[in-house]
Amino acid sequence: MYVKEGIVLEANNMKGSKKTFLLEGLDCAVCAAKIEDNVKKIDGICNANVDLINTKLTVELEDINKINDINKAIKKVIKDVEPNIHISDSEGKIVKDKDSRFKWKIMQLLSAAALFILPVIFKLPEYAKFSLFFISYIISGGEIIALSIKKILKGQLFDENFLMSISTIGAFAIGKYEEGVSVMLFYQIGTLIEDYAVDNSRKSIKDLMDIRPDYANLKIENNIKKVPPEAVNIGDIILVKPGEKIPLDGKVIDGKSFVDTSSLTGEYLPMEVTIGSDVLSGFINKSGLLTVKVEKNFKESTVSKILDLIENAGNKKAQAENFITKFAKYYTPIVTLSALFIATIPPLLLNENFSNWIYRALVFLVISCPCALVISVPLSFFSGIGAASKSGILIKGSNYLEALNDVKTMVFDKTGTLTEGSFKVTEINAENPLKNDELLKYAAYGEYYSNHPIASSIVNAYGKEIDAGKIKDYVELAGNGIKAIIDDKEILIGNSKLMKSHNIAFKDVRPYSAVHIAVDGKYAGYIVISDTIKKDSKDTVKALKSLGVERLIMLTGDKKEISEYISNELGLDGVYSELLPDEKVNVVDELCSNTDLKGKVAFVGDGINDAPALTRADIGIAMGKIGTDAAIEAADVVLMTDEPYKLVDAIIIAKKAHKIVLENIIFALGVKLSVLILGALGLATMWEAVFADVGVTVLAVLNSLRILTK
Repeated sequence: MYVKEGIVLEANNMKGSKKTFLLEGLDCAVCAAKIEDNVKKIDGICNANVDLINTKLTVELEDINKINDINKAIKKVIKDVEPNIHISDSEGKIVKDKDSRFKWKIMQLLSAAALFILPVIFKLPEYAKFSLFFISYIISGGEIIALSIKKILKGQLFDENFLMSISTIGAFAIGKYEEGVSVMLFYQIGTLIEDYAVDNSRKSIKDLMDIRPDYANLKIENNIKKVPPEAVNIGDIILVKPGEKIPLDGKVIDGKSFVDTSSLTGEYLPMEVTIGSDVLSGFINKSGLLTVKVEKNFKESTVSKILDLIENAGNKKAQAENFITKFAKYYTPIVTLSALFIATIPPLLLNENFSNWIYRALVFLVISCPCALVISVPLSFFSGIGAASKSGILIKGSNYLEALNDVKTMVFDKTGTLTEGSFKVTEINAENPLKNDELLKYAAYGEYYSNHPIASSIVNAYGKEIDAGKIKDYVELAGNGIKAIIDDKEILIGNSKLMKSHNIAFKDVRPYSAVHIAVDGKYAGYIVISDTIKKDSKDTVKALKSLGVERLIMLTGDKKEISEYISNELGLDGVYSELLPDEKVNVVDELCSNTDLKGKVAFVGDGINDAPALTRADIGIAMGKIGTDAAIEAADVVLMTDEPYKLVDAIIIAKKAHKIVLENIIFALGVKLSVLILGALGLATMWEAVFADVGVTVLAVLNSLRILTK
């Protein structure tokens, strides 16, 4: 970690144009929005994003050489907006300081509460009552008043601290000492509960992804040394004992065990690994001792990439978050000006007592902060991302989680996505006088030298040792098949084109992918090779339609007959076959550009040739377990298993997050608007106003966490 000017920069970003700053004490959602706006105006910064949930600021720089000046400017902006925000050099220190501040705050409020209760319970002279109320007020609200004065001097009037100060001082001014103190006291208690709830929600979400390994057991000759995962290089040998997390991606070279993959895939059934098995960082070794050869350094390992995705998911904000941030800029000034209007105009027009209308205006001021919305909306999305991660679904930003809720068209690659992507022999049909095992033998010998997946499936199905000396005059006929002499017989193995080119009558087999065999110019039979449909593909299609996805389309480079057969089996709405990679992109582009189609277009794929289509779609979804690095990098959502049904889980989580966001917006605005109207009519007191501000925020935060119970 690199520290400069007291500001923390992520070390792994030093060579790039992005910098990350950790901010201690960033709890105010409105302050976060102000910091973001003001930092964007600093010379040398292209863009800025404040992630309130992770309490960090990410900036994009025009020139890395200006970092010193930019550091100073950012530090000044933060201090101007919120003097109580501190720069810290470690997250651990933030937690420790936060705990001590909580304890001090509780003691402070208990003292203020004790002084407040005395004049309420006992009959005391007026001067004694006022003195105790005033001291209680200073203890509970002195910090807020001091902070508001600092901000007034910097021209910041529309701030929650200033508004609370004005409203409670106003209560004292019109003789309502008891209410002025109680409002400040309960406001502080409410904010304490609010901070505690937000901190716990942050912790709950981070605990879901507690997958970072603490160390690696590095084997050096005959010794084992416990080292940080970052210190291990590709090719090194590590030992993983039972109960330990696998720290880096690699291959098992010795040992046998069961591993818990649930933290990455959401699957709780242990997976058996043995010599030759690939293992990923984040897996937990459950039983035997494993010796692993490291294939990726820690920065490129699975667990590191997942943690990076989760940590930076807050940088890509949903439209709802951006709307609420903009809404907050106008809401507070409008309510404050309304309060000023209520305090002055009605008593002048109606010739009534000012104190009554000032009190109503003070109620307005207490409600004028939109924290309930500005905190709960991003927290709902972040909770959704956390819940998805626990289910083995990585969503790279709130904007993609929001977009998943609006998917109306889903486009699938076929091989490896809806089908297994591994060919196998499913049928053997020999012509007399040959038998099935003889036909398979000729096919296996003929395909022995080929690297094609179909050839491998035939050799594997034969399952016997092949005497390569029996194979002579081997020739690959591009696009058609193979010609060879086997046991002094001329063998032709290939597709229908090969049979036609040699004028051999054959059986036309549809819609299967068949390998035809001819022996000495006579048709000998065919072998059916199938790429089987995944067991959950059909259920996935049904569930997606029930969730409101209107169009399910398959794109493939496979033959038309095979593609249409699979499409009909699954109940898809359309299929495009015999496509090249660039043609897949064209189809996705047409669907995305079609203004007659409602909703978002998602593309689901797994191969390197799917990367362009993943990028072009509104939402690109990659199958992580079997997917290539290129596909995963290009995708917006990554499924950590090769199960299509994870798509259903992803959309269910997205819809639940969307529902909770709407609930919070309707609830918060509904309560605030109701209390504003009642306050203007003189039917609501400051007690209701405090609930409409702090109480609603706490309830909205707790509601946001419901998604974690999935």
